[in-house]
Amino acid sequence: MYGVFDPVQRDHVPAQELHNGGWMPHSDVPARADMIVAALPPLAPAQDFGLEPILAVHDPDYIEFLRTGYQRWQASGRPGQAIGYTWPVVARQPRKLDRIDALLGRFSFDAATPLGPGTWEAVYGGAQTALTALQAVLDGRDPYAFALCRPPGHHAGADYLGGYCYLNNAAIAAEAATRAGRRVAVLDVDYHHGNGTQDIFWRRGDVFFASIHADPATDYPFFWGHADEVGEDAGAGATLNLPLPQGTDLAAYMPALETALARIGAFGADLLIVSFGADTFEGDPISHFAIRTEDYRAIASRIAELGLPVLIVMEGGYAVDALGDNVASFLSGFDAAA
Repeated sequence: MYGVFDPVQRDHVPAQELHNGGWMPHSDVPARADMIVAALPPLAPAQDFGLEPILAVHDPDYIEFLRTGYQRWQASGRPGQAIGYTWPVVARQPRKLDRIDALLGRFSFDAATPLGPGTWEAVYGGAQTALTALQAVLDGRDPYAFALCRPPGHHAGADYLGGYCYLNNAAIAAEAATRAGRRVAVLDVDYHHGNGTQDIFWRRGDVFFASIHADPATDYPFFWGHADEVGEDAGAGATLNLPLPQGTDLAAYMPALETALARIGAFGADLLIVSFGADTFEGDPISHFAIRTEDYRAIASRIAELGLPVLIVMEGGYAVDALGDNVASFLSGFDAAA
């Protein structure tokens, strides 16, 4: 399998986050990438496709905010990393506000996703990683490619960050593939719903989005990912949400996967992008499914039976010591099908 990683992604080192009245280490540590790299054959470097494919998905004002937000925070005399604390949830208006505090509220939806000194470079490298792996699939070099993206991306919308995510790598790749003439489906198998990806394609019928995730009635991101969310306008019916209860094991997971794959097949996709999160693992510290390391191979093998070229984009997974083994197990299911 063709794999890609840009080491600049290690430069994003988010500060600690407030949790239940106290401080705890941030879950998205650079060691996540290191453990995956150590478990896989050598990964290719990312090529630079520039800003154009990013701006095809993300709002220009938002990108400027990501590029300059940390420096503006520092220039204002504020300590530490930049993080929002005020959100316009009532009577929203398109105000032209320039203070960094206001921009953090405008362009984010939680307080767990800070901007630090290496954040922009890391997330830009992550997007290029996804685009490089996609190109290998589009060129026919390999039917399966893996993009080791870190930080993850599937919670990021066109103009907002959140859930440790800044640029939506899967959506950027999906848009690039669509513009290359492919009919794309995105299958999100992270523990948490990919609300950003859903939002980006919500009113579009040319990209199908399916997500298997923890029930948002009990788990983050709470406000998105419910089964009655199916898309709107031209996108009506092009979104499929399959929420599952905490404690879900492989036996309970597979029927949802079968449903998602059937809908992807009916959509007529000729390229599949998998947002893969290993936070469905039974030992993940912030999640509550019961998928075992060996189960990931079975899940991937079933996805491969669709017979589609597949780009796997790394999302979550926070049991750091087990992360390399879990990713390797998932990828082995595609290697066996190649």
